[in-house]
Amino acid sequence: MSNILVVDDEAGIRELLREILHDEGHQVWLAESAQDARGMRDAGQPDLVLLDIWMPDTDGITLLKEWAAGGQLTMPVVMMSGHGTIDTAVEATKIGAYDFLEKPIALQKLLHTVTRALKRGEAIAKPREGLSALGRSRAVAELKARLDQVARTHGLVLLTGEPGSGFEHCARVLHGPGTPWLAPEDRVWLTENPFETLQQAKGGVLFLGDVSDLSRLEQKGLALVLPKLDKLEIRMVCVATNHLLKRVEEGTFDAELLHALAGISIAVPPLREHREDVPDLANAMLGRLIETKEVAVRSFTTAALNALRNHDWPGNLHELENTVRSLAVTSLGDEISAADVQAVIGQLKPEGSAAPLPLDLDQPLREVRDAFEKIYFEHHIAKAAGNMSRVADAVGLERTHLYRKLKQLDIKVSRKGE
Repeated sequence: MSNILVVDDEAGIRELLREILHDEGHQVWLAESAQDARGMRDAGQPDLVLLDIWMPDTDGITLLKEWAAGGQLTMPVVMMSGHGTIDTAVEATKIGAYDFLEKPIALQKLLHTVTRALKRGEAIAKPREGLSALGRSRAVAELKARLDQVARTHGLVLLTGEPGSGFEHCARVLHGPGTPWLAPEDRVWLTENPFETLQQAKGGVLFLGDVSDLSRLEQKGLALVLPKLDKLEIRMVCVATNHLLKRVEEGTFDAELLHALAGISIAVPPLREHREDVPDLANAMLGRLIETKEVAVRSFTTAALNALRNHDWPGNLHELENTVRSLAVTSLGDEISAADVQAVIGQLKPEGSAAPLPLDLDQPLREVRDAFEKIYFEHHIAKAAGNMSRVADAVGLERTHLYRKLKQLDIKVSRKGE
């Protein structure tokens, strides 16, 4: 359900739009003036604004300019007017409006525009993240410097490194504020609806993730997409966690596609190469779990942080996140000790002996089954260091079905290549 703010000084139009949009499953807020709209915008950000141009206190164009100048144009705005002109529509678009509707508004035109605008809003809404999530070490500072240089250029960027090294955080550095960010959960779009996806990412960043195991059909789809990026002003960021040149030599990856992808490439260091960041990262991860009330208030002892820093982290950030979550949930005291760390790290090692499953067998069968499946999938995600293609292969599910299952079990995972 989306929250849509309707701003119009005519009560009849406000009520009509509310009735139509409510029937489509949306929550609708109504404002009869620019002053009311400001208050509602500040109280809670809507997913979409339908804004009338002609209002008694402040006209819609002026309010649109005000939001744009104040950095509050973080949602799509569709202008409405019964006296619209092409010049007005062009002006509104230049300021930042998504589209323009003329009154009386045809029902199908309204619904089509609202649907497209909400999709655009989903792409814009996710906030920009810096490299603070990777740490403050010299290695991360040098990585940020390279990314800042690349951000001043245009074109495709290939990030290379080990799975779980924080590729999406790097891609976020290349993402301009207020522009679309698109990171599809799977790669079906490469073969089924590539150009629809490109339209959603127009003017922003399209994060593809790991291309190391693209099928031949997906490679062809990507090759068709690449020539369209410049025209649509899209920055594509791809990831390679395996040696693509070896795949070319084996005949499983197209040589011309590799040449196109490798124009600008940046190596992302694994966590063990900036292990001095681990204590701060672990504290930050634990703090977020406490802040969202997922776990009780806890803290790491100095010895525990040293134990975390000394681990090699073959699964990188993804493995660290899983470890911190496990420690936060299973530690018995208010302080997480070095012994707690060693116990959890030992459990996550593939060669370690199997530990008894923490299942309450007195529960109904369905609840026990869900609990087992959650442990099962979390085990394979940790073992594959978050590489969802490998998880799908290991558990014998297609990626689409895998994501659906993880969502059903409320298992939060980073996208492949992150």
